[in-house]
Amino acid sequence: MAPLEQDALAVREQLFHERVRECIICALLFASLYILCHFIITHFKKHTDFTAVHDDEDAAVNRIALGLCTFTLAVALGAVLLLPFSIISNEVLLSFPHNYYIQWLSGSLVHGLWNLVFLFSNLSLVFLMPFAYFFTESEGFAGSKKGIMARVYETSVVLLLLTLLVLGMVWVASAIVGNDAASRQSLYDLWEYYLPYLYSCISLFGVLLLLLCTPFGLSTMFTVTGKLLVKPLGKELLEDLDEQLSCTRFEEAAVSRRIRSGKASCWLNLDVELLQEQFFAIRSKRLKLELRHRASPWQRNLGYPLAMLGLLALTGISVLIVCFHVLELLLDDAAMPRGIQDASLGQVSFSIFGSFGAALQVVLIFYLMVSSVVGFYSSPLFTRLLPERRDTPLTKIIGNCVSLLVLSSALPVFSRTLGITRFDLLGDFGRFNWLGNFYIVFLYNMGFAGLTTLCLVKRVSWAVQAELIRAFGLHKLPLPVTCRRPLVKSC
Repeated sequence: MAPLEQDALAVREQLFHERVRECIICALLFASLYILCHFIITHFKKHTDFTAVHDDEDAAVNRIALGLCTFTLAVALGAVLLLPFSIISNEVLLSFPHNYYIQWLSGSLVHGLWNLVFLFSNLSLVFLMPFAYFFTESEGFAGSKKGIMARVYETSVVLLLLTLLVLGMVWVASAIVGNDAASRQSLYDLWEYYLPYLYSCISLFGVLLLLLCTPFGLSTMFTVTGKLLVKPLGKELLEDLDEQLSCTRFEEAAVSRRIRSGKASCWLNLDVELLQEQFFAIRSKRLKLELRHRASPWQRNLGYPLAMLGLLALTGISVLIVCFHVLELLLDDAAMPRGIQDASLGQVSFSIFGSFGAALQVVLIFYLMVSSVVGFYSSPLFTRLLPERRDTPLTKIIGNCVSLLVLSSALPVFSRTLGITRFDLLGDFGRFNWLGNFYIVFLYNMGFAGLTTLCLVKRVSWAVQAELIRAFGLHKLPLPVTCRRPLVKSC
């Protein structure tokens, strides 16, 4: 065999081994995420929906739908880890460029993960989750033989009709927006035009949802932190917590007896509603005192201040980065989010502060995702979707999986649009139509900075003011009352 042929064969073998290695790594990563998501969903699912005591067919259908939900949640978790994994991979290759044990970490692998997440996100949102919902609600066509296949046929027909309806709406919207010959020609291309355009609309909705949920979640996290952690006692160190707890328990028992006596007798003239409000207030005070009594000195004097300082620091850094990105948008067109087709890892750091800046970017991405999820479940519109341990029906699990997938798949675009990271969008994530619109990107950055700043001013400044007033004992001072006499005209 000629030397040139041997070199060509060696190159083909190397490419084959690299492709097999990437497939194995992707399969192992997805299998790990799938197993983790299976345990998460099992922790929240309602056990009676999957027992075969009443109907074996319904139990089997629910298990199939549960598998689809687990797949979707694994894709959502993969979308959350996608951008941090890419940033960390770039920094690792920069720090150890010639290390033998990290040669598997290549730009081809990262690019393939981005494409797989995009493909599975489309597949889950457009087909799997609607199929799971219609499959659980189906019973088979009238007159057909009962069974799982009858439900599959009915679900497939309903899903086909829904797909035609959605494609028709996208076709009409595309025809209205674009009137040129190129737009009309692209209307007949399903794979290259319809699905990217549809997912572009879904991503825009997800990014707007992140914009609304993240500041609300930050506000909720500031409030919840004070409830979960014990505040430093300050001047209350000299108080006797045992005596206060004993008095509060006696008050709670006394009010509880008065409520029971008022319900048992019709001769007592008691305001039961007022007593119930008083009882709940005393019980809340007792629970807070018990929490303070059980807390260690480290938790009292170190836990709450560090948690609040961490939230303040991360929120303030996020606002500063977004404000700096707004100035970049006004001065340089290169600050606009864009997509690339080649992931060139290990060449340059995506932060001016090096590895420390990259680690900070990863922390901020996770922080914004957590705050958006907290804000989503704390909002009045979606609070009913909050799952309950061992008591979440399957339809609610499907709704949670769809919501988390929309939020997580929009996270890379969200982070790049706000300038949290300089890592450009890979694959089809950079093909969204609205990413090149300066006004949408600029208004999005301004909206995030304004809402987050308002959250800081509203929650933090008022909370600090209340704590300072309480620390100095000014809340015990009587308020001055000024009586103004009405002016009387003299006759």
